[in-house]
Amino acid sequence: MTEPYDLITMGRIGVDLYPLQSGVPLAQVETFGKFLGGSATNVAVAAARLGRRGAVISRTGRDPFGDYIHQALRDFGVDDRWVTAVDAYPTPVTFCEIFPPDDFPLYFYRRPKAPDLVIRPEELDQDAIAAARIFWITGTGLCEEPSRSATLAALEAREVGPTVFDLDWRPMFWGGEGGASGDGGARGAAAMAAARPYYEAALRHVTVAVGNVDEAEVATGLREPKACAQALLDKGVELAVIKQGPKGVLAVHRDGRTAEVPPTPVEVVNGLGAGDAFGGALCHGLLAGWELEPMMRYANAAGALVAGRLACSSAMPTADEVDAFLASR
Repeated sequence: MTEPYDLITMGRIGVDLYPLQSGVPLAQVETFGKFLGGSATNVAVAAARLGRRGAVISRTGRDPFGDYIHQALRDFGVDDRWVTAVDAYPTPVTFCEIFPPDDFPLYFYRRPKAPDLVIRPEELDQDAIAAARIFWITGTGLCEEPSRSATLAALEAREVGPTVFDLDWRPMFWGGEGGASGDGGARGAAAMAAARPYYEAALRHVTVAVGNVDEAEVATGLREPKACAQALLDKGVELAVIKQGPKGVLAVHRDGRTAEVPPTPVEVVNGLGAGDAFGGALCHGLLAGWELEPMMRYANAAGALVAGRLACSSAMPTADEVDAFLASR
């Protein structure tokens, strides 16, 4: 058997088409940059940039954008062997608008169905998933079949090491709108109610849960960060990481250790991708066996660096960049 991967992620993949003009509505944008995208994919890229050996489980369309994705993964040093083509559906593209410091609307083009939701249980390399030092799944992977069954089957295959659940709440993939119950429009609460049983099923198999307050609410029904963290621990995870935006990040371990770390100040260019950089750095810290506080500070710094850049995948920092950034603070 080959050496186990440091990290295998499973979930969204696609092409990000981001405006090269900031503060301009999408209807008026004239030029775009093309980047590798998808949350689970960006996490694998972020970890690779920090020196970790990773792979992605996902699917593309059989089209030029799919070809681009394979080349981009290879360029970033991420194994693409489990990224396969689906004849029936095009590779997804995602547009955004850039209104710093905190408004970055996303427009997903994933219909009639995204190929990454056509991952099937029988296609999984369960031996590789079982052996990976970290395995990472996302909430989006639970929103439709057959991806839902494949995600749960992958979790059941796990034998060793941390298994991370990125709570990754995208209400539009569940028939909802808005962010969570407080601002989710007419379908916010209903979409969350539809998702929660599948989130709870996944939580029974994972050791780490990470997400913002909206995402934690989907999993727990609560919004207060410490209560969310405790509820996640009560559901069986060993480490709960709650991202609180301008209030920083809260990490609570089952053994009683806690860390509450303020955000790392940065002039925001594009906040999209910062959470994925955080995730890749979190995996890096877990693999290194770091204590909670330095791990959260490092992950915050990685996220801040990406928030100060335009792209997501190609903006992921190296270890030297994160170290230098922290040293300058």
